[in-house]
Amino acid sequence: MQKQTILNYIKAVLNNMPTDWLNLTTHRLDIYNEALAKTEFITEFEKLFDANNSEASALKDLPTAYDYIRLGHPLSSVFEWAVAKINNTQSKNVINFSSQMMPILAVLRKNLLDNKNTLITYKNKLPNDFNTELLKRVYGYNFEIKQVEQIKAIPEFNGSVVFISNEENIGVNQLNSNIDFYINLYSNLGSVVLINGEKNKSYIPEIQHVRRRESIAMTPQNTLVALKSLVEDTIIKAQNSNRKTNKQDVLTSIKTITATTGKPLVGSSGLSIQYAIMMGLIDDAQQNHPEKAIKFIVPTNCYGGTNDQARRIAACNTNVNVVDLEVDGDNDMVSSLEIVLENIAKQDAIPYIIAEIPTNPRVEVPDLEALKAVLTKVRKTSSGTDATSPVFILDQTFCPNIQFLAEGELLATGRAISYASGSKFPSGGKCTAGYCVGNKNTENLIKKIAIHLSLCDNEATDLQYEILAQQMPSMNQRVEDAYKNTRSFVTFIEATLPEAKINFVSKELAERGFTPSVFSLDLPTKGNTDEEREAYKRQLNHKLINLMITKIPEESKYCVSYGQLKGCYWTIPATSTQGTTKEGDKDYIARVALSGNMDLEKHKAVFQEFVANI
Repeated sequence: MQKQTILNYIKAVLNNMPTDWLNLTTHRLDIYNEALAKTEFITEFEKLFDANNSEASALKDLPTAYDYIRLGHPLSSVFEWAVAKINNTQSKNVINFSSQMMPILAVLRKNLLDNKNTLITYKNKLPNDFNTELLKRVYGYNFEIKQVEQIKAIPEFNGSVVFISNEENIGVNQLNSNIDFYINLYSNLGSVVLINGEKNKSYIPEIQHVRRRESIAMTPQNTLVALKSLVEDTIIKAQNSNRKTNKQDVLTSIKTITATTGKPLVGSSGLSIQYAIMMGLIDDAQQNHPEKAIKFIVPTNCYGGTNDQARRIAACNTNVNVVDLEVDGDNDMVSSLEIVLENIAKQDAIPYIIAEIPTNPRVEVPDLEALKAVLTKVRKTSSGTDATSPVFILDQTFCPNIQFLAEGELLATGRAISYASGSKFPSGGKCTAGYCVGNKNTENLIKKIAIHLSLCDNEATDLQYEILAQQMPSMNQRVEDAYKNTRSFVTFIEATLPEAKINFVSKELAERGFTPSVFSLDLPTKGNTDEEREAYKRQLNHKLINLMITKIPEESKYCVSYGQLKGCYWTIPATSTQGTTKEGDKDYIARVALSGNMDLEKHKAVFQEFVANI
């Protein structure tokens, strides 16, 4: 296939692409087929290419590509397709990352689990953050490193051979059967891994999974730079950036909002920052408590990415385990935590707790004073010595305005770290970055976390810092405005459909600062058996969402996010955010996320119409 034909088509696509391809950070579920998530977009895109159709309307009708920006998005998918075409391979064999380190770690992770050797070769230099000692000691990865002048100097090797090159433009790799993985590094953009040979096809889903859970794809804005470099056959141009100033403004905003004094850390996504937290804590435990087992305590119904990532980390380290924590419904977080911490203390293990306040999707807040007592309680091991105190890792994405870690507040004592997904309120849905802060007792832990954030090359990008610098100063006001709309909508639903069960914070909790803009809606059901009642309720969920997005398409979206600058988002967590959670712990209820900028009265009117037709 002629390279110029491909490049001409890509150029036309870039001229006509929908604005959402560049700006949308969450995925539309109404055009998303999860079973075909990794293939459907490219399958349909190929049809347009074959017909030489690059019209804006045709591009707009393409299905959702992957999910969020972590696993991929339209522009990253087009970029992978184009790179694959010019290298005469399939697009599934090309995977891009915002990070220069994570594709290397993805290969190393699979080879660790497969007990397979890895040879990392490079011509000029390794990524700046490559740290052999940490990768071997903390991550458990086994590999050899060899610098080569040219590809033909790579020796025969019993295992996987990785070849790393630093590139200034998007070009063609000279594929060699001796090399299993070509990793091209692009300054300030990220990297592209090309998986070579049929024998390595099992790596494709594993590398994609690392990108989904521990990093992100190359951002839409950076992918656009890469695509322009490709079609214009030019060296990748350095982007004008006020990174230093923007970063300082963001760190100042985070410290002001959280009322903390330590240095905040900002990652390319919420899961990127969470991964750095977990690996930093493991590093600290290895150095300070080398003989002790590490226990990550994770709520059973916690967001699927958190659940999955924790278990993926445990799978790589025999000394790390995940302990289930029951937090929702009839199970109280505090009493469950007391039982779990007592058991871990008796084992003389190290407890790291990951929890959401409020919980997702049922928006529950535990008894905070009781939680503080449980976290600060001195426990004994089975031999009578003092047990290691827990570290409480708080996901406060639903309420990023609450100063949990400030002096005199709930998590000021003990050891606590809080983090938030910046794709929600901090950026208003404009980017995926996430951040974390620690209380005064975790300053050394934050230093460890910073090391691992750098090691993974998962820090926020220049544009992410720019967006956060613009949006964070108005965050608390947007939280307040969105809460007012949410409270009004909840009150309306309670009056209009009193038999529905709504999970939302009480007015008393709101007065204490818990002002989320998300509530869950357990619609009334009917049927003679549990199965019939469950099926009816699930059908009703979809009926409501479809009505909303049809009647108010300019504002109501079938998306998984919240904290957006305008409109109203609807989702069913069990089919999106809880994707990896055990089936019995999933919530097949509707979750509604409102903003401070929307036509609330119109939403009420459509809901009234829905109730009239039940």
